[in-house]
Amino acid sequence: MEGIAMTEAELHSLREELKELESTGRAEIAGRIKTAREWGDLKENGEYHAAKEAQAHLETRIARLREQMRAAVIVEAGGADTVQHGSTVEVTDLGTRSVQKFKIVAPNDADPKQGLLSASSPVAQALIGHERGDELEIEIPAGIRRLRIDSIA
Repeated sequence: MEGIAMTEAELHSLREELKELESTGRAEIAGRIKTAREWGDLKENGEYHAAKEAQAHLETRIARLREQMRAAVIVEAGGADTVQHGSTVEVTDLGTRSVQKFKIVAPNDADPKQGLLSASSPVAQALIGHERGDELEIEIPAGIRRLRIDSIA
């Protein structure tokens, strides 16, 4: 896995989630498995199988968090002059004239519906390093998108 750019705060958030999953999360799953085992025959025990599946998902999430933390490359939060990781950017789509606001975040924090854009996405990659007033053409799966940077915070 190549390096994952993230701020110190984003890395701290990963550490906190990992700590919670490794303690409380594991304890809750272990309790569910123990209770389900007490109900008898495991072959036809749906609660047991559901708990084991939840345990597998939990362990997968823990492994992913550890990998992301190992690959973390700490970057400074964005400034006001150029778009950087951590910047909040307001852009105008020159094709539709719609205005959008994005915050550029680590991939694991991305949530486009909430305006949180992964730093590794094509749009964020195109925006990073540019200044207010710059107009960009960005190739996305749906075609070419033309954006103008209106503000950076």
